[in-house]
Amino acid sequence: MTDLQDKNKGLQQRIKYLRGFVIFVFAIILFRGWHMQIIKGSHYKRLAENNRVRTVILPPLRGIIYDRNGEVLVKNVPSFNLGLVLADINDIDKTIKRIAPVINLAPDNIKEKINSSKYYDPFSPLTIKEDISMREVAIIESHKWNLQGVVIVVEGRREYPNKEIAAHLIGYVGEITQEQLKEEEYISEPMGRMIGQNGIEKFYDSIVRGRVGRKNIEVDAAGRERRVLNVTEPVSGDNVVLSIDLYLQKIAEEALADKKGAIVAMDTNTGEILALVSHPAFDPNIMSKRLSSKMWQKIVSDPYHPLNNRAIQGIYPPGSVFKIVMAYGGLEGGHIDPNNKISCKGGMQFGKRFFRDWRAGGHGVVALHKAITESCDVYFYQLGNRMEIDNIARYANLFGLGETTGIDLPSEKKGLVPSTEWKLANRKERWYAGETLSVSIGQGYLSVTPLQQAVMVNAIANSGFIVRPRVLKSVISDKDKKTFEFPPVETGSIAISESMLNTIKNALKGVVYDNGGTGWAARSTVVDIAGKTGTAQVVGRRFQGVGSWKYNDHAWFVAFAPVNKPKITVAVLVEHGGHGG
Repeated sequence: MTDLQDKNKGLQQRIKYLRGFVIFVFAIILFRGWHMQIIKGSHYKRLAENNRVRTVILPPLRGIIYDRNGEVLVKNVPSFNLGLVLADINDIDKTIKRIAPVINLAPDNIKEKINSSKYYDPFSPLTIKEDISMREVAIIESHKWNLQGVVIVVEGRREYPNKEIAAHLIGYVGEITQEQLKEEEYISEPMGRMIGQNGIEKFYDSIVRGRVGRKNIEVDAAGRERRVLNVTEPVSGDNVVLSIDLYLQKIAEEALADKKGAIVAMDTNTGEILALVSHPAFDPNIMSKRLSSKMWQKIVSDPYHPLNNRAIQGIYPPGSVFKIVMAYGGLEGGHIDPNNKISCKGGMQFGKRFFRDWRAGGHGVVALHKAITESCDVYFYQLGNRMEIDNIARYANLFGLGETTGIDLPSEKKGLVPSTEWKLANRKERWYAGETLSVSIGQGYLSVTPLQQAVMVNAIANSGFIVRPRVLKSVISDKDKKTFEFPPVETGSIAISESMLNTIKNALKGVVYDNGGTGWAARSTVVDIAGKTGTAQVVGRRFQGVGSWKYNDHAWFVAFAPVNKPKITVAVLVEHGGHGG
């Protein structure tokens, strides 16, 4: 009896253990089901739906960009791009091995593209190669049955027919970045979208970009389209007309040739930019491709910085061009009489330092007219000492220096107009009177952009108005073809009497036409020109002549024409060009 009881007791204990084990297993199964349905339900639902329903992005055509005469600067051309829908590919290595020889890309390059797109939606085509040939399209399509997840996407590709011409002004497009996708302006844009990344393409991206369409389709297990569920058509971007004259732009590009620097030409009265050149340049057709990180790094590490728009981002001392501001300030503030004369013997002793004139032998007896035409440093040293730095800064600010001009291009720099307050705040030092002398001839801490130089001299040309420079002339609506034009904008003015204006204008004309004028090389028998040369010092005189190009001074020339009724204002900078003129 005892043995039987012991056996029953052991059996009951085993049943108890078994029951506990079964309950434990069921608990795991129930928890897993709850986790999949409740916690991960939305995730698995999305996977299931995406196996059946896909949203295909329909990219719109970007607006066409024209010059002021209707010449096409940027257009769209059809492009066949090869993409991979990663969610539909079971064996990525095998797929890469099959497509690599067809599109002439190394497998490692394809893998790099995939690995660098870890944030990409696996149900959307990841572009592997743009603008593939019709032969490559035919091969891919004929082997579609064996290339699951490989798709051909047709979109409008930006084409810049003039290549480097006006590249910095026009800009380029590029694939939207992760950072940009977080911005409010682009929050509704899909990954892979091409948007403006520089120049006009960027500044007016919201106008020319258009709005993407979407097509919801039902697909089979292999990702092949079975039927269209609904479609929202894309909306093309509006066309824009720029103020530049392509013919004049090409002339300016040729004038700068292989030199490094910038040229700005603007309408004296409206502020419209007629030409804007920055060298060295780049081909926006290359920049507008989906560049690899290696190619991008190669471009941005170029020591000559071809992506830098020197016209609005290059910061240089204004050199003797600043003597225009000094002349105005001296006359307006009563610091000089245009007929009063000084003696220039090649320099000026100031305290313990001797400030040299650019002409070692001096200019002799000099009044304001000759001081401007021959660019006498000593005259302006003395004027600067009388005016003092804060007065100089005030007049410079009146001409728009030290602030951005407001041009409709991205990333404009504002340069620097120093003052006693600026130096104390930024250098923790007081201002020294000797520094004022350097600023009075456009050296020292003072810095400007070529565009600022153009705006400054333009205020003399148009009798005292600071006109905002602009590139956009009009917008042509894609919907109804209506044209919207934009009037000139005055951002300030300088008080200048007719006699003061004539004094300065005649001197600037003398720069070009007087014997001894520093701008004689710009003389023309076709139209009267007024101008001013300048030399922006790069290193001290004791380093000059050491033989390295990079130590040469920068050369400036600003001008307007015709003198009496100006229509065009120009600023030219040649980096390390030696001297203006």
